[in-house]
Amino acid sequence: MGELPMNGYHDTEFKGIGVSEESKAWSDLQMLSFAPKTWTEDDVEIAITHCGICGSDIHSAFLSPYYLVPAQPCCIALSGGWGPVRPPLIVGHEIVGIATKVGSNVEGITVGDRVGVGAGIQSCHQCELCKRGDENYCGELLWTYNGRYPDGVKTMGGYATAIRANQQFVFPIPESLGSAEASSMLCAGLTVFQPLQRYNIGPGSKVGVIGIGGLGHYAVLFGKALGAEVTAFSHSPNKETDVKKMGADKFIVSSAGFEKSLRRYYDLIICTIDVTAGFPLAEYLSTLYPLGTLIMVGLPDDAMPAIRAGNLTASGVKLGGSSIGSKREALKMLDLAVKHDIKPWIEVMPMSKAPEAVELMRAGKARYRIILEQDLQDASVPSHL
Repeated sequence: MGELPMNGYHDTEFKGIGVSEESKAWSDLQMLSFAPKTWTEDDVEIAITHCGICGSDIHSAFLSPYYLVPAQPCCIALSGGWGPVRPPLIVGHEIVGIATKVGSNVEGITVGDRVGVGAGIQSCHQCELCKRGDENYCGELLWTYNGRYPDGVKTMGGYATAIRANQQFVFPIPESLGSAEASSMLCAGLTVFQPLQRYNIGPGSKVGVIGIGGLGHYAVLFGKALGAEVTAFSHSPNKETDVKKMGADKFIVSSAGFEKSLRRYYDLIICTIDVTAGFPLAEYLSTLYPLGTLIMVGLPDDAMPAIRAGNLTASGVKLGGSSIGSKREALKMLDLAVKHDIKPWIEVMPMSKAPEAVELMRAGKARYRIILEQDLQDASVPSHL
């Protein structure tokens, strides 16, 4: 088993599957030991039972210029698509487990509770954004993996046995919601729930969803639960049956072009795919009702296609983005999932099979999220996997 430096700060170590200094490729995942966050009384220690595989786990080195935080890398991952992998690295930020240690300052969580952690794990807690409950946009937001705490300890993700996190980034999981089902809600679900929530989507709203994958299928499920009319746009006609089962009102093969009836139609469009050159962004903007909004949550490696100012000014529409969600929004999302008995479309695989699961995700074969289930405590798991 590979060893990470303990830095002299910690009384314990965890283990997980990641890329080591010796790994020759992103797929060469190995068992690593690592030091957790230095304990404080605002923290919760969690024995991980499940972790979803997110698309951003497979990209790599998505650096901070996108987030205007020069010193802080975001969502670093495995393939090198966002830059070089910087080992040692354990990814995963759709984490559910059992609270095994709870700091004296923590409220609303006790030892034995099921809890979850998403893509963020720490913020400054002092700025106006943090104080008003928008900690996910804090300028000092620390990501769940490949960040560094002020004392130098590196954050490691959820393809692991355990994790420590500040209480503001730990979400109680409702009793009636299964751990595997809740797991991918904490990134894929929350990422699309935030714009639905912030743009007041409800009965009478018309929502378009571009891309039906891990995020897109949640946008359909949540949009319908909120009472909206939902249209799914996909390049694949093979997804129509699935999308209709999820409750979508309309299914449109995006490569077929846009009907005139869609002009000035949608209040909100959520784009979950990697938008690059050739994507008909201007056409999608034309389908927004005046003052409507198109929100990007997909994170392409390359620049987005150019548009003209008139694509925005003609109907007063807006093009924006959204990043994960706050604890306040996460709790609302989980309540919605319980109230409407929302069940994501997932496949569960042993965590020791992470390399195989990642490859399925890379090949686009997941329907629509793969959840890793804990089995790394078994000492028989080979160090080379």
